[in-house]
Amino acid sequence: MDAMTSTRAGRPVTQQGGRDGYAAFVPAPLPPEPAIAVTPELRRLEEEAAHALGKLEGVSATIDPDRLLYMYVRKEAVLSSQIEGTRSTLTDLLQYEAAGAEGTPVADVREVSSYVAALYHGLEAIQTGRLPLSLRLLRELHGVLVSGRRGGDKAPGEFRRTQNWIGGTRPGNARFVPPPPHELMPALGNLEGFLHDEYGPTPALQKAGLAHVQFETIHPFLDGNGRIGRLLISLVLVTERLLTRPFFYLSLYFKENRADYYDALQRVRTHGDWEGWLHFYLVGVASIANRAAETTLLLRNLFEADQQRVLAHGKAAKSTLTVYDLFRRRIVVSPGRAAEETGLTLPTVRNAIQNMEELRIVRETTGRKWGRLYVYSEQLRILNDGP
Repeated sequence: MDAMTSTRAGRPVTQQGGRDGYAAFVPAPLPPEPAIAVTPELRRLEEEAAHALGKLEGVSATIDPDRLLYMYVRKEAVLSSQIEGTRSTLTDLLQYEAAGAEGTPVADVREVSSYVAALYHGLEAIQTGRLPLSLRLLRELHGVLVSGRRGGDKAPGEFRRTQNWIGGTRPGNARFVPPPPHELMPALGNLEGFLHDEYGPTPALQKAGLAHVQFETIHPFLDGNGRIGRLLISLVLVTERLLTRPFFYLSLYFKENRADYYDALQRVRTHGDWEGWLHFYLVGVASIANRAAETTLLLRNLFEADQQRVLAHGKAAKSTLTVYDLFRRRIVVSPGRAAEETGLTLPTVRNAIQNMEELRIVRETTGRKWGRLYVYSEQLRILNDGP
């Protein structure tokens, strides 16, 4: 049997259109049939990934979780958007959020900022019980992600009604053609049912990995599918309570292994190789969770040491500690923003920042007399470079 006709992978659907016909691909329903072959190796990888997530969850409890989430959500947003071709960095995003700093690639940064907003939107819906992880929520996330941004003219918050494709100039020469519009809702209905365990329970880590591939294969939106698909992994892990918050930036692994990532996705479609995908994905979960845990420990040690340095400095320690605490939360701060958020006067804030400059905790980034921005240098370096 030809690989493309494998019932485990899905089925090609011949379509007429353009100057020639083409074959769109409809994925087989989840869960896979035959069921995932859980070999000793796959079981070991799943246990290692779960252990790494548990370690990350434990370490994250030693730092204010909301502050950690602020940092890691932004790192994931930058990395996921870079996979799609944006040029903005974590520094760009933080400077933009602090003051819309000149010199940042504004269009790219706004796109990354929309990813942050979409992830927070999803977390709020799930954690408050407003909505479960569902097709309705995915449409909401898409609306937040692309409205007024790149792809904002491509039906934000709505599933597509036309054929899309990946690579090439038309479906006939594309690298991959997702399901035609009339096959979209049955495939999405199955995905939603799978997320809700309507076909029986699936181990949480497997569920997140399988759902990601299925969503990417269905490609239900005209734009933003990659970012929503990667965001879906984090939301499944939170829904399944493997993490209380997504202190997790799996897009780093996908970005570092981009060719292998796309190959593993495609082998599911051509050969039904779910096991190969899970192997690749679980290695990534364990790797990134361990790195995130080590990064969290580095940040905790940095915060403890620098807080003691501020106290020992002796110059207006109380107000300096207040401003230092804001830098721990925001990383990049303007004096005006610091005065607004702390309730301190602008002269008091400036004195506090000067004290931290003397300690080489923060540094000025613009070189200007007006509109200055200050960055918590070592915290940003740790977030960028990791352990």
